[in-house]
Amino acid sequence: MKTPVNHTRWPLALCIALTAMQPAQAANHREAPLTALDTKADITDWYAFVSYNDPSKVTMILNVDPLLEPSNGPNYFPFDPEILYEMKVDNNFDADEDITLQFRFKTENRLPGVFTGFVGAGTGIVAPANSPSPVAPGSLIVPPAITALDGPGSEGLGLRQSYTVTLIKGKGANRQVIDLTNQQKLYAVPSNVGPRTMPNYQSLASQGIYDLGGGVSVFAGTVDDPFYIDLGATFDTFNFRAAASGAGVPGVFSEDQHVAETKNFAPDDVAGFNVNAIAIELPIALLTQDGKQHSAGEALAVIGTYATTSRPRTKAYADRPGGKPKLANAYVQIQRMGNPLINEVLIGTGDKDKFSMSEPKDDANFAGYVLDPLLARVINAAYGGAVPIPTPPRVNPANPSLDLGPLVFYAAPICPGCSPAQRGPVADLLRLNTGIGPTPLSARKRMAFLAGDTAGFPNGRRVSDDVTDIAAQAVVGVLNPAFNSFPNNRVADGVNANDRTYQEVFPYVAFANSGRQSRHVDPGESGCFDAVSLAVGSCPNN
Repeated sequence: MKTPVNHTRWPLALCIALTAMQPAQAANHREAPLTALDTKADITDWYAFVSYNDPSKVTMILNVDPLLEPSNGPNYFPFDPEILYEMKVDNNFDADEDITLQFRFKTENRLPGVFTGFVGAGTGIVAPANSPSPVAPGSLIVPPAITALDGPGSEGLGLRQSYTVTLIKGKGANRQVIDLTNQQKLYAVPSNVGPRTMPNYQSLASQGIYDLGGGVSVFAGTVDDPFYIDLGATFDTFNFRAAASGAGVPGVFSEDQHVAETKNFAPDDVAGFNVNAIAIELPIALLTQDGKQHSAGEALAVIGTYATTSRPRTKAYADRPGGKPKLANAYVQIQRMGNPLINEVLIGTGDKDKFSMSEPKDDANFAGYVLDPLLARVINAAYGGAVPIPTPPRVNPANPSLDLGPLVFYAAPICPGCSPAQRGPVADLLRLNTGIGPTPLSARKRMAFLAGDTAGFPNGRRVSDDVTDIAAQAVVGVLNPAFNSFPNNRVADGVNANDRTYQEVFPYVAFANSGRQSRHVDPGESGCFDAVSLAVGSCPNN
């Protein structure tokens, strides 16, 4: 590990995860200069967890393209066919990928003369009796409503995307390249335009779940952004709301607020926005080093995961308008994400792009940013010393299970079976113990591992895990038993739940918000602050 550098070049940093003291913190929504300009390649969130209804499988979800306004037509939010989307797994503790899943997209323009990407209504709309020539009365003007991704009912899908899935095992000359697409035509689910164009969006989106055989399922498309946070209060120099201060201190929960699993005490600024998601569910045996399942106490049960987006190294635009550009066959990485928020609130601005384009196995180059996180000192100072913080260094290779160590090493409690030889290098990986089974919905906790629910973050990450609060508490030291007490273990942003109910089956995220019907929850607005209100119909969404 490198010696910490001068604090003046550090960002408002957190543990190696996230923090509630800086807005887009628990998810990488526009975290680096490069992806702020290239939002299509921006990874907003990365999830990996043991499937809720099948403990023999793992689900991984890669979300990209942040803060998509559902009504923003006419082209909406396709995946970028030039981007190579990848999910990567390390299963031998060296922080280098051993399994890679690649996703490539292709776009077809099926209605080139129509002004919008998706169009349809009822059984179709024909020209009226006073239709001027040359269009004869009775001619079909608007195709039927979109009810299918292919065949009858798909006529109104003007911009339609298909994709392929490739599994790569190993590296170099001995690597195996397996086409998981299995000669199927896989279609990405389009954005939810509205009830006239897509009258049964739930059914339409469900058609985008494909069985690839061998226990593998896949989904790609626009979905509700599962992340939740009070961005506005955080970015207004920690101007947290009175309702989120049950303990009498802004940003510190009372016990009643802390145990509230679905009630929000501040607005979710991501509410109502969509995101593009790629989700895959596959047998654990496909991901482990020896092709077997292992118990939680065995080191081989633990995998390290991350996701990347890459673009062709060079691009030459066509000479004629609308022509196809010439793209290089070689790719350059634009972004990566393991643990939520590392780049956004940990890495200094001058190093963010370098971090995005580097590999986890080389993260020793950035170790100085985690030894003494500046954000912890900011919180300590902002509360006038009321929130004590651990003495640096916050990561100790001699005791990798203490404080922030489990976030950068293969170590207990996520990997209780890991030996010193299996600790691996310092690396930003979302580590998952596949031997720990899923927690039933009735017992699932938003604070996950910190609340005794060991199937959640930082043991992997489920869509419902409150990574903002978990990370905020981690940065002020709750992973060190000496600091796991009030107020450190009650630091919170006030948002405890997503505005939409997640699915309990693959692909687990809620399908996309309707462009015609969706809304956003603004500060001070009543009626949509908790997940229960949506369930009883007081928050219109679709």
